[in-house]
This record gives sequence, structure tokens and C-alpha cells, in this order.
Amino acid sequence: MTKVHVYKREWLLFLPLFGLLIFVMIFPTFYTFLLSFSRFSLLGNKLVLSGLKNYSSLINDEEFWVSLKNSVLFTGITVPFELVLGLFLALWLNRQFRGKYLVRAALLLPWAIPTALNAVVWRWMYNTDYGIFNDLLLRVGLIRAGINWLGQIPLAMISMMIVAIWKTSSFMALILLAGLQSIPNEVYEAALIDGSTKWTTFKSITLPLLKPAILVSLLFRTMDAFRSFDLPFNLTQGGPVNSTETLSLYAYKVSFQFLKFDYAASVIIVQFAILLVLSILYLRFLEVEL
Repeated sequence: MTKVHVYKREWLLFLPLFGLLIFVMIFPTFYTFLLSFSRFSLLGNKLVLSGLKNYSSLINDEEFWVSLKNSVLFTGITVPFELVLGLFLALWLNRQFRGKYLVRAALLLPWAIPTALNAVVWRWMYNTDYGIFNDLLLRVGLIRAGINWLGQIPLAMISMMIVAIWKTSSFMALILLAGLQSIPNEVYEAALIDGSTKWTTFKSITLPLLKPAILVSLLFRTMDAFRSFDLPFNLTQGGPVNSTETLSLYAYKVSFQFLKFDYAASVIIVQFAILLVLSILYLRFLEVEL
């Protein structure tokens, strides 16, 4: 059998995968892009091209700008906190101490809990009348009445950020820990012989060699945080007064409450464009090739 025939048979094995990829990823993406430039009605059940009409409507849509601001704020504050906290955890877990593997397994727990369940648990903990936080603060005398954690601006957003940081810092830590363990010990031994201090070693060796892991963790978490839907949906429903409504939650509301699928598609495309730009900026800023 010639090499040409062998190559043809190998490509045939990939055909089901390509078909699945087109069906679940390429076609929905292309259709969403087309939908954003169209006018769509459930009654007519057909697409009519309308140019940039949906996008021009977004400019004057106050709720869209509020949801965009919320997404940027949520991502811009939670991701740096998670990175710093995750780095501290990773550095600690990379050291030798008794019970290290047990601690690593426990660290996975917040991340392993589904976000929806996590949000329900925290909603009870934030409860004004029965929540554990108000109960503790009342017992030590720091407050005289229960705080409405999820019903005030900007306290609701801060409460949502705390939940996100608690849940996903461990995810960042695990990625960074894998990066730390890939650094050869010989490099540290050479730095020790040269008389390098701990801070110099961290700044000159650990951080530069950890760049790929930092990039991967930032990319994953930035995309995940900017697309955040299940946490605000289950924790606050976007309230109060849309103060915790993210772009994904707004797109969901426009789609399934107002049935404006074409308009929601334009929101999603804008969200996709912002994430694409952020990804390119990360790659350029950290000067890392994946």
C-alpha cells in the first residue's frame, strides 16, 4: 500500500470528528454571527438581513452598557485577586510539609462544587435573617441588625465577587502549581550557589519560567469570568436594579424573556470580540507563545 493511500485512510478516521466539530461549534458560531446581522421573528421563522441595525441599537441600550460595565468590573477585580491568591497557594503547596497531598485534595473542593449549588449555599449564608455571616457579626456586636448582602448596591456585586474568588482561586493555584513543578531543581540549586536571595530567585527565575502557566490561568479565568452566567443567575438574578447583571445574563434575558434572538446574538458577538481582543493582549503582554 502506497503512502498516499495510508494518508487518505488516516484522514478518513478524522471525518467523524470534523463532522461533530462543524455541527456543535462552527455552524452555531456562524449562525449566531449571521443572526446578529438579521431580523428574526418566531412567527415568520426566517432570517431577513438588516445590516448593522442590532449593533446600532446596542449603542443606545442603557441596560447593555450596564451589563458590560458589570462584566468588566467583575472580571477586572476577581481575576487579579484569584491570580495573587492562587500564586500564594501554589507556592505554599510546592513546599514539603506533612499532609501536603491531603491539603491539595481539600483545595479542590470549592472548585469541584458546581457553581449553581455553590451559589445556592452562599445565598443561604448571605441570608439577612438566617445567614451565618449576620449571625456571627450580631454575636460579636459589630452590627445591630442583619445586613441585606444581596439586596444593596454595591454590596451585592462585592458579595458575588467574594463567592467567585473563593471558588476559583484553587483552580488558579492548581495550574500554577503544575507550572512550578515543571521548573527543574537544578536551576534553583545553581541560583543558591551564586548567592541569590529568595526574592531575587523568585523574581529572576520563578516568575519568568512561570509565565506560560500564568498565561493559561489568566486566559481561562478571564474568559470564564467575563462569560459568567450561572453564578449571577443563581445568586442574585442580576439584581438589585441590574447591578449584578452580566453580559451573558443580559443575553439570556433578551433571548428567552423578550424572545429577541437576533438582538441577543449581537450581544454575544460583542462579548466574543472583547474576549478575542483580551486574549491577544495577554499573549502580547506576557510575550509567550502557546
